[in-house]
Amino acid sequence: MPQPPSINRPTVLAVAALALILPLSAVSCSAAQKAIDCGNTAITITNDISNVSSAFNNAGNDPTAAGQAMQQLKNDIDKLGRNSSDTDVSKALTDLQTQVQNVQQAVDNKQVPDLKPLGDAAGNLSKACTG
Repeated sequence: MPQPPSINRPTVLAVAALALILPLSAVSCSAAQKAIDCGNTAITITNDISNVSSAFNNAGNDPTAAGQAMQQLKNDIDKLGRNSSDTDVSKALTDLQTQVQNVQQAVDNKQVPDLKPLGDAAGNLSKACTG
């Protein structure tokens, strides 16, 4: 079974940089706190996507891991969606949910999912959180 493409390194590095930059830019106002919360959740989602990628790459060793990783990703997307009222973040979340559905559909059809669009959507979420 061919391995799905993994998340690109620049996306992961951008999100990691976000974790370092947001606390430094925080001032004591609710907008900054919202940005930090959004950024932290975006980092969690990026970690979830990394776990999904790893799970698909190791599906031969643990076929249930991909389903568990996908469920965790869906849970974290839902959590961010419930806590966000920002239009750009909502749009990025909708795109991310679409990409999750595309991956799930490929899995359901016994196809190798393309994970690059999922990583790209996570990168767009990070941008929306900092914008």
